[in-house]
Amino acid sequence: MSRSLQSAAPKKRRSREATILSLLAVLIAAMFIISMNTGLIRLSPLEVLHTLLGEGSPQQKLILFDFRLPRIVISLLVGAGFAVAGCILQSLSRNALAEPSTLGINAGAGFAVLIFISFVPATAAAPIFMLPLLALAGAALTATLIYFLAYRREDGLSPTRLILIGIAVGAGIYAFQLILALRLDPQNYQFVATWLAGKIWGGDWRFVLALLPWIAILLPFAFYKARVLNVLNLGDETPAGLGMPVERERILLLAAAVALAGSCVAVSGGIGFVGLIAPHLARRIVGPRHQILLPACALVGALLLLTADTVGRWILQPSEIPTGIVVAIIGAPYFLYLLARSKA
Repeated sequence: MSRSLQSAAPKKRRSREATILSLLAVLIAAMFIISMNTGLIRLSPLEVLHTLLGEGSPQQKLILFDFRLPRIVISLLVGAGFAVAGCILQSLSRNALAEPSTLGINAGAGFAVLIFISFVPATAAAPIFMLPLLALAGAALTATLIYFLAYRREDGLSPTRLILIGIAVGAGIYAFQLILALRLDPQNYQFVATWLAGKIWGGDWRFVLALLPWIAILLPFAFYKARVLNVLNLGDETPAGLGMPVERERILLLAAAVALAGSCVAVSGGIGFVGLIAPHLARRIVGPRHQILLPACALVGALLLLTADTVGRWILQPSEIPTGIVVAIIGAPYFLYLLARSKA
């Protein structure tokens, strides 16, 4: 009897996890349909279906395929990327407040991209495909700086010190971003100001193609390393005792998180809090096991950012609220709540 109960428990858990992931996928599909129908020019669900089947008018095809669908796909990719990056950073630092924006990684990636787009118009194909590389370089330099400032030989990497130094470095980089923006002409300044607020500004398929390879490589790599994250959560002594190269695995996972965040910043601007909120929500519904937590994070992050982008396009039509502001309205109170609960 006891053996049957023991074998039934994992099956029940896997069934519950599959149900939760399926429900998240259904919610994303529903929001996908709502987002395709949201905009200054309304398309009914029937018109969207006809257009997807190739039966729509030229105007409907232009609206759907050239404007809305690329932005929806970018929102999904960016949301998944930020969420998984945040989950990795929270696990590595063992700090519930860690995520790319609070650690200053987003600011570093954004600063590198802003320098580039301020002086080189991103109109040709080559500059667009260079943006993720530039963002990765900025994010990597920032992450390296924060790591060395937070690391102490006596006690290693303190989670509290990591967060505080990340916030300080991010604030300093943000100040340099504002200085750079003030030196621009009015047209570029308007673009940069909106970009800093966090807007899905890459609105065509070239930006999708620039981001997709990074997401397609780094997300499966993160999922593959799920068991390593489980062991690293136990502290450094246990995995070292099991023969795991702790520092090498930590650096690989940190590099994956930085690359995910940097590539996402390149097409979405300074969107924060997705990497904070999504892992916490996913952890509440599926638990701490990273084999299921990381896919759940990706789905929750995609749903969150797509919803925020849709709300931002709908609530003040014909004007538009940057997606980052909508996410911040949700994320800032949640960040304060977690800060109040933390035992730093």
